[in-house]
Amino acid sequence: MLLASFFFALMNVTVKFLPHIPAIEIILFRSVFSFIFSFLILKRQGVPVLGNNKKLLITRGVVGSIGLITFFYTLQNIPLASAVTIQYLGPIFTSILGIFIVNEKVRPIQFFYFAIAFSGVLMIEGFDSRIDPLFLGIGVTSALFSGLTYNVIRKLKNTEHPLVIVFYFPLVTIPIAGVLSYYFWITPEGWDWLLLLLIGILTQFAQYFMTMAYQNANLAKVASLNYIGIIYALGFGFVLFNETYNIWTYAGMLLVLSGVIMNLFNSRRGRIN
Repeated sequence: MLLASFFFALMNVTVKFLPHIPAIEIILFRSVFSFIFSFLILKRQGVPVLGNNKKLLITRGVVGSIGLITFFYTLQNIPLASAVTIQYLGPIFTSILGIFIVNEKVRPIQFFYFAIAFSGVLMIEGFDSRIDPLFLGIGVTSALFSGLTYNVIRKLKNTEHPLVIVFYFPLVTIPIAGVLSYYFWITPEGWDWLLLLLIGILTQFAQYFMTMAYQNANLAKVASLNYIGIIYALGFGFVLFNETYNIWTYAGMLLVLSGVIMNLFNSRRGRIN
């Protein structure tokens, strides 16, 4: 999961370097690369590319597609660290939805920690004029669908190869992104092509390591490790994009991290007890 977080952080930075390319178009290029790469590896390893539980695999593709499209829009329209922090509500939704989807237990005190994390997001939006309420809502929607995605991945734990799960994401996303890109198309130029290729490569590594993590460990524990990415986002945002924040925005980020970290330690203690 630590490897996945690092590769996702690099991918986020690369997306920020392409503000003139529509988000849906970036996703289309990314999905085409992932489709080809995953297909070739699966064929080479002799793994059936369509998997076993096709209904659930298609569901993974749909919810993952919605989550990524909404996240890329927030990445392009609000500061990097803020976009990443809002997206990191995903593990909270993962834990809550896990109660109903994979029958994982959540202790009552953990809901208090969830509330702390949500209050942090509200503080970030309230004290940063660069964050439009519309994009806050889109960011929260992205986090919700990320939580759904992680739970679907967990349900596929015993039936599917990790790359088959990764493969279904572009399989479902390419038709959706292809149709939408037709209406917003901007032809990439020069270095744009290299950056688009880099997004595909970084995402492929990140998706693979993330899928392995969610298939083989407790959801709350693994999801919480995602939050190291906020450190990457703050650093990259400051150095590469000259992004700074006021004290209240930093306090909001701290609340989000505190809520998740407390949830992580509480879930560990619950398993020990």
